[in-house]
Amino acid sequence: MEYNNILVEVRGPVGIITLNRPRALNAVCEKMLSELSEQLNLFCNDESICAIVLKGSDKAFAAGIDVIELQNKVNTYGIEALDKTYAYFKDFDNCSKPIIAAVAGYALGIGCELALSCDIILVADNARFGQPEISLGVIPGFGATQRLTKTIGKSKTMEMVLTGRSLNAEEAVACGIASRIVALPDLFEEAVKTAMRIAALPQNSVKLAKDAIKQAFNSNLEAGIAYENKNCKICLGSNGFKESLQNFMEKRKK
Repeated sequence: MEYNNILVEVRGPVGIITLNRPRALNAVCEKMLSELSEQLNLFCNDESICAIVLKGSDKAFAAGIDVIELQNKVNTYGIEALDKTYAYFKDFDNCSKPIIAAVAGYALGIGCELALSCDIILVADNARFGQPEISLGVIPGFGATQRLTKTIGKSKTMEMVLTGRSLNAEEAVACGIASRIVALPDLFEEAVKTAMRIAALPQNSVKLAKDAIKQAFNSNLEAGIAYENKNCKICLGSNGFKESLQNFMEKRKK
């Protein structure tokens, strides 16, 4: 199957998805998410695939949402603009196979939330994780306030979300966002190696282990994300968000 915004590769029992909007630093658009969701489901339903690797480029895993598309959506659909996007993220939660994110460069906003939706995160030393949405008068809307709080605690999540401060690779590993740092030239192959190691193990046990860990992590997570989505929609419907977004777009044109 051919896509425009992602690349797909299969290495034995490992399915590999590469986010492929390099000129936009892999800014996430709806079409990218649609393609990602479709391929993720194909891998999840393919008995020959035992683990999945998700990666971006050396410069950016995904540097945020496609702001031009976001502005058009908000102007057209109002606060319901991102409902379809929320649904795509559920495919990560519903996938029973381990998903390994190989994160190099920027993982910001929705890009950070994509990484957080994966099961294992390996990072290059140039990785940066951040939630800068507050600068546009909106809050994270795809799980960050909930997943980050459960992962790194209230204080550090508050700092990331309320100030927009990003974390480097060392901080991400230290606080539990990422598993470990790998040299940039080796990151992708190490992610594949990790996936291969998982694929070589008894698959029923792998699925049950992932399910048990998710049960511990996700207790009340769904309700928390729904609450986050509600608050995000309030922001999307505010004049402050529309003015901030317009100012951001005008600065980009200069």
